[in-house]
Amino acid sequence: VQVVESGGGLVSPGGSLTLSCAGFGFAISAYSINWYRQAPGMGREWVAAIFGAAGTAKYADSVKGRFTISRDNAKNTVYLQMSSLKSEDTGLYSCNVMGAYWGQGTQVTVSS
Repeated sequence: VQVVESGGGLVSPGGSLTLSCAGFGFAISAYSINWYRQAPGMGREWVAAIFGAAGTAKYADSVKGRFTISRDNAKNTVYLQMSSLKSEDTGLYSCNVMGAYWGQGTQVTVSS
């Protein structure tokens, strides 16, 4: 089982970015996939999750209305579309599956 994140980068405040979490060795549709982030010097914060056959999505209050989590079962990939980005969204974004498997993360920096 492996997850690999990509899509991070430097973006200006108010900008948008889409992150990807590709799954290997398992079917993403069968498990809850969670996105987390960790800002420098801070603890890990849960951001969003997608689960169930219908792809039910849940969000942290801090990103609700700005971030959208989705999945493409054919590509076995989960996406995190981020818009109206703020400096406080800066951090290392990682996805998790089965509560046990983490990717290496992808860095998002929101700065002018």
